[in-house]
Amino acid sequence: MTSADSTLTVHHLRLSQSERIVWLCEELRLNYELKLYSRRTDNNLAPDEYKALHPMGIAPVIEDEGPDGKVVLGESGAIIDWIVAKHAPETELVPGPGHPDYADHLFFYHWANATFMTNGMMALVAMRMVEGGSMPPFVADRMAKSWAIVERRLGESEYFGGSQLTTADIMMGFQLTTSRAMSGMSIDGMPNLKSYLKRIGDRPAYQRAMAKAEPGMPPKLD
Repeated sequence: MTSADSTLTVHHLRLSQSERIVWLCEELRLNYELKLYSRRTDNNLAPDEYKALHPMGIAPVIEDEGPDGKVVLGESGAIIDWIVAKHAPETELVPGPGHPDYADHLFFYHWANATFMTNGMMALVAMRMVEGGSMPPFVADRMAKSWAIVERRLGESEYFGGSQLTTADIMMGFQLTTSRAMSGMSIDGMPNLKSYLKRIGDRPAYQRAMAKAEPGMPPKLD
């Protein structure tokens, strides 16, 4: 649960990476307020009321209000670090330096946005800029390497962070599920990823999170 003297609000833009924060809160069984925002119908971007929450104007955003005032925070990794430090410092979702999975957890926790999601965004922009929508070879190569890393890792370990679910999995999840649902990418030929997504989909906390974050939309788990 959240600190008794703190009010945590998660602002979730539907079909966006802010679903990570909802999943984290459900795994930690926090008391939090969830506010849903739908994308604009004219350009599929965040509505003005969401953009006004933070100078970046993008998801995710949280507000955490306590005796010392209100913190408004953006950026997935920063938000996850904040919530864990302020509301669940003893959680097993973050292995410590003495844990055998520590290095793997750190790598995938940061790789999720720094490289994996960045490659996906680069591919999207490149295809929109190139006549005919084809992907430039260097972008296609980076994408192929990234997905190969995903499949190889999940053949080595049950989870990205190691032997147990960690916040690395929460960071990775969006690109493997909701983002893929929007792109239409197939994961045929990736049996390790398919098995992993089944394990994730069986988690009660993930089921609760997605029912709240994307009501009426079944998670993309195959």
